[in-house]
Amino acid sequence: MHLGAMAAATPDKAAVIMAGTGQTVTYGELNAASNKLAHALREAGLRQGDHIALMVENRLEFFTLAWAAQRSGLYYTAISTRLQVDEVAYIIDNCEAKVFVSSAPHAQVAVAAADRCPGLVLTVDLDASIEGFTPYQEVVSGHPETSLPDEIEGMPMLYSSGTTGRPKGIKRPITGLEMGGDPRFVALAMFFGLDNTTTYLSPAPLYHAAPLGFCMAMLRLGSTLVVMDRFDPEAFLAVVEHYRITNGQVVPTMFIRMLKLSQSVRDKYDLSSLRGVIHAAAPCPIDVKRAIIDWWGPILWEYYAGTENNGMVACDSAEWLAHPGTVGSAKVGEPHILDDNGEELPPGRPGTVYFGGGAEFEYHGDPEKTAASRDPRGRGWSTLGDIGYLDDDGFLYLTDRLAHMIISGGVNIYPQEAENILALHPKVADVAIIGVPDEEMGEVVKAVVQPASMVDAGPELAEELIAYCRDRLAHYKCPRSVDFRPDLPRLPTGKLQKRLLRDEYATGVAK
Repeated sequence: MHLGAMAAATPDKAAVIMAGTGQTVTYGELNAASNKLAHALREAGLRQGDHIALMVENRLEFFTLAWAAQRSGLYYTAISTRLQVDEVAYIIDNCEAKVFVSSAPHAQVAVAAADRCPGLVLTVDLDASIEGFTPYQEVVSGHPETSLPDEIEGMPMLYSSGTTGRPKGIKRPITGLEMGGDPRFVALAMFFGLDNTTTYLSPAPLYHAAPLGFCMAMLRLGSTLVVMDRFDPEAFLAVVEHYRITNGQVVPTMFIRMLKLSQSVRDKYDLSSLRGVIHAAAPCPIDVKRAIIDWWGPILWEYYAGTENNGMVACDSAEWLAHPGTVGSAKVGEPHILDDNGEELPPGRPGTVYFGGGAEFEYHGDPEKTAASRDPRGRGWSTLGDIGYLDDDGFLYLTDRLAHMIISGGVNIYPQEAENILALHPKVADVAIIGVPDEEMGEVVKAVVQPASMVDAGPELAEELIAYCRDRLAHYKCPRSVDFRPDLPRLPTGKLQKRLLRDEYATGVAK
């Protein structure tokens, strides 16, 4: 359960392969490179519990960065490469990062964000092309390839947006355990049948929690990772055939896009090497999952969990076929369904899903949100805010999710950020951002706007508002379309009744 142990046992085995180019790093090379960077970070003054941030696309060096922090007892935050300057600067500053690493494709945002973060002691450029950043090779030059004398386990600290509109860091305690001493990192992977014979395909951005967590676990087990720089449905199938992929993880949107390929394209590729494919991050339509099982066989695993690691349910294909629509039964922690008064509900009755017995976590710098995630009766249970019910066999079904969260293509989007921006536009009197049903993405972002004057309502203003939002926020968080109304449904207290809007679009009353 230690990269160093894997490197000692199989130094020449491929650790990571980039699917598009075939670029490869071996276990021996990855171990040596991450050791050199760990020594460099120590020389820069970083100690246990300090923090680094990285905004890097899917590439081999991503794992060097993550492993250097992991083996140094540091927190590491992978930042989405789709974010804009304000968002990146907020995360760097909020997590109190001392080191920030980026690369040439993100130079403009990286420089502007770093300039706003006086707590940084070192900015690093992987490509030696960002003005004012220290080239990576200069940072690691002269440092040994041997491990630190006092290696302890670090911890990822990723950010998830909140209802306040600002992302929140999900922080779990540094354990102080020696490197390789925390079995939690690989227990989940082994549960899904993953081991050192696995060739694991990761098609999603590595800055997301599941790809990062599973890929790091695969490297502890001695597996070979194959990483796509971006998902493409036919390319996914071609990679499975070419590299004889045994396992991987996707989101339901990827299933949908692959099912939309013509039958001739789908039949073109040999997928017989697949032993198991995991999916999570968003609800999977029952018909979609049945179609994939019919195509690939009963090799699908599904789980429901959050970056908080407060609990997890999961199911294999046989269990899902016996309980269609379930997201699984308890594997980490114990699920409890509570009503609004904190009373536990019987099977079949929907309520808020809480977990007991999972990992400890807090929302960094936000004690109010941390407290709001806990069981009000003080039983030590915590929730992600999702709504669901248990059946008589203990299988969980989700019926709703966080009040305003949008899940588009497996990515969580919180509308408050876009609302805060559009509310400042001089031609907007009121605005609501909601998710509307979409066959491929599950949901897409829509703005429902009360204009300052209905005379302005129309395609030109819609385009202006979308562009206005995109100039200030990551594009995937911005509306794809805008509808106009003379007023929005607000209570006398001023609370916006988004549920009414969402229901209209879900039922087809509004288009």
